[in-house]
Amino acid sequence: MSNEVYKEVLKFKNKYPATIAWRLKSHSAVVEKHLNPGEEVLYAFAAQKNETNIMFMNTTVVALTNRRLLFGTKRLLFGYFLTSITPDMFNDLSVSSGLIWGTVYIDTIKEFVTLTNVDKQALPEIETHITEYMMEEKKKYKNRDEDED
Repeated sequence: MSNEVYKEVLKFKNKYPATIAWRLKSHSAVVEKHLNPGEEVLYAFAAQKNETNIMFMNTTVVALTNRRLLFGTKRLLFGYFLTSITPDMFNDLSVSSGLIWGTVYIDTIKEFVTLTNVDKQALPEIETHITEYMMEEKKKYKNRDEDED
C-alpha cells in the first residue's frame, strides 16, 4: 500500500493544525483500499462528518482524485464507511467560517454532506480544489451528453 492518501492528509493537517481530526492513518487506509487502477489523488484533507461543530468524534478523510471525491471513515472496532461522489452527481459546494473553525457543505443529487471543524484558514484552498476540478469534469459530462444526442 502506497499511503498516498495519508501523505496528502498529513500535509494538510500540518499546514492547518486547528482542524480537528483523529486516526488519520486508519481513515486514509479506507480510501486507499478503494482507489481504482489509474486513479490518482489530487488533494486530500480531514474533517468531521457531522451536522454541527459540537460533535467531533466522526473524523473522515476526504480525497479528491482524478475521477471522483471519496470520503473514508474507519470505525473504531470493526468495519468502515466509504462514500463516493462522481462529478455527474455533484451539485454545489459552499463554505461557512466561524470564530475558530469552518464548515464545508457539499450538495449532491442524492445527499447533502456537512464537514465541520475545519481550520477556517483552509476553507479557500478546499473550495478552490474541489470546485475547479468539478467544474472541469462537468464540462466533459456535458460534452458527452451532447455527443450522444
